[in-house]
Amino acid sequence: MLRASAAIERAGFPTVSIVSTGFLKQAEVVTRGLGIPDLKIAHYPGTPMVDSSDALRAKVEASLVPAIVAAFTGPSSTTRDEPVDRVPAPRDLVCRGTLEEVNDRFYDAGWTDGLPVFPPTIPHIERFLGFTDRAADDVIGICPPDNREATVWNIAATGVMAGCRPEYMPLLIAVVEAVTDPEFRMQDAGSTPGWEPLITVNGPIVDALDFNSGASVMRIGRRANSTVGRFLRLLLRNMAGFRFAPQAGDKGSIAQNFLVALAENEAACNEIGWKPYSVDRGYAAGDNIVTVQSVVGVSPPIYTGSDDPLEHARVLAEVIGQSCGYWSPVAMAYSKNNPLIVMGPSIARVFAEHAWSKADIRNYLHEHVTIAADDAER
Repeated sequence: MLRASAAIERAGFPTVSIVSTGFLKQAEVVTRGLGIPDLKIAHYPGTPMVDSSDALRAKVEASLVPAIVAAFTGPSSTTRDEPVDRVPAPRDLVCRGTLEEVNDRFYDAGWTDGLPVFPPTIPHIERFLGFTDRAADDVIGICPPDNREATVWNIAATGVMAGCRPEYMPLLIAVVEAVTDPEFRMQDAGSTPGWEPLITVNGPIVDALDFNSGASVMRIGRRANSTVGRFLRLLLRNMAGFRFAPQAGDKGSIAQNFLVALAENEAACNEIGWKPYSVDRGYAAGDNIVTVQSVVGVSPPIYTGSDDPLEHARVLAEVIGQSCGYWSPVAMAYSKNNPLIVMGPSIARVFAEHAWSKADIRNYLHEHVTIAADDAER
């Protein structure tokens, strides 16, 4: 909403955005990133969605209407092109000291995820740069709402902080290319549902970089899976501005923990005759492919036991249907909802041995996962 207001203001028309109490700090962050830090805002006290009709009406009449009138009759919003705070240059030294002192400084500045980070020294950053042909100052993308530039240099710095190895650098750049695509809607990453980005890795790079694609694939533990997942969380924090209070760019109140990067077990796919996820998405088998999607909810683990694929499909429809059903209004609002099923090889083998393809499973879910219209409205 604030991005739309900023665009309208730049076109010469005054606007007032209505913001409830819990999102006032986030609104400050967003408007600063949009270059209009004094964008007009009318404060709705409290949370409108849980107020009674009488309380809503009283607050609108007593607080909101006067605030809107005052905002429209006051001075116009202005566009500021210069940054509000000075941003350190790539080779600026922001801290000297022991490992503990560096981590305390980074934590106090809001640059960490609460865990210790590896100090991004210039020599370590340059080691990462040695694994790409891109220039250090190349801009890979813009990270809203702060609208900072994700350059090759600060991608490398973030990779160092996350504990990545230098040879991960091409993969990290690919991840940033994906999430800075406007279709990914990075600006929504700080919304109340607190979705997390999930990275899926396909191709020879899985083995080359020692990703885990077998047991415990979704667990912290393997360096590649863990640090690449953490890299993206740190990038969202420092480049896009999604920090917790007091900076308050992140309002993910119902949040997931940060997710590890998921590597697909392509050997298991080949064994049962299924194509890997990257091929499903239109890429050639054997290509190194990185996919990033937002995860707003994770279903409970699904345990099934049968040599009949229909038994497994019925439980998938029941559990996934319930998990996704409650998010259907959100999916309708954004016009996209693409659940990802992570299936163990033994269950996938049952489907394959009975000539079920991935498309057959998707079609079964399409036919059997439904929600009543009045439930969606409620």
